[in-house]
Amino acid sequence: MIKVRNLWHVYEGKKEALRGVSLTFGNEIVALVGPNGSGKTTLAKHLNGLLKPTKGEVIVDGMNTKEHTVAELARVVGYVFQNPEHMFFEENVFKEVAFGPKNLGLSTEEIEERVKWALKQVNLEGYEDRSPYSLSGGEKQRLAIACILAMKPKYLILDEPTTGLDEKNAERVKDIIRKLYKEGHGILLITHEMDFVLELAERVVLLYNGKEVFDGDVEGFFELDLRKYGLDHPKLLTISKEVGLGFVRSVEEFVNALEMRT
Repeated sequence: MIKVRNLWHVYEGKKEALRGVSLTFGNEIVALVGPNGSGKTTLAKHLNGLLKPTKGEVIVDGMNTKEHTVAELARVVGYVFQNPEHMFFEENVFKEVAFGPKNLGLSTEEIEERVKWALKQVNLEGYEDRSPYSLSGGEKQRLAIACILAMKPKYLILDEPTTGLDEKNAERVKDIIRKLYKEGHGILLITHEMDFVLELAERVVLLYNGKEVFDGDVEGFFELDLRKYGLDHPKLLTISKEVGLGFVRSVEEFVNALEMRT
């Protein structure tokens, strides 16, 4: 369990980015949403120690992030950045995925097993000798996820994981998220895509001006006036309500609801 208690963060010479945020996060899919500048990424970077609290505390499976290094916390909380290229610096895919496990001091055999396993999870088997920079946008995103998976963290933070991806690659990333969740990972999704939230999340945390203004289930979140927070309702949900079908989470649910009504 990750516990955030009265978390404040003030960047040097800047305004308060987080103001008294408190929440818990376990083995679930949580969408962290809010307009630009609301504190989403600042909050997420506290969960693996990339940032330390100005006030308050973050406890990760019993570890106070003020008392542990990023390397120690990375064994438990993996962070996939919005731009995957910022994570790459090796000459080929194998070495890229092997970098984290190697730094854990694992044996050559264990490293190879983890690389093979992680690449299989994201459907990049056979890419070992490719340059990370030669991959497509969707492949780079999946490689970034593989690099984190090879560390075998309990929790995963995915920062805008489908931004810039076409529909096919976005669906692949969604399938990976579903698979990892079923395998017991807690997943925090930082996203501005409300369709993504509707389809995948179990819970939504909404930040606004550095404070959490909503923390609850998906249906309750979409009952809010999201325009107040610079967000929009998904088109599917808008259409469903207009035709009197109420809350649905996918096109399949929408079609089934229509068929039942007729």
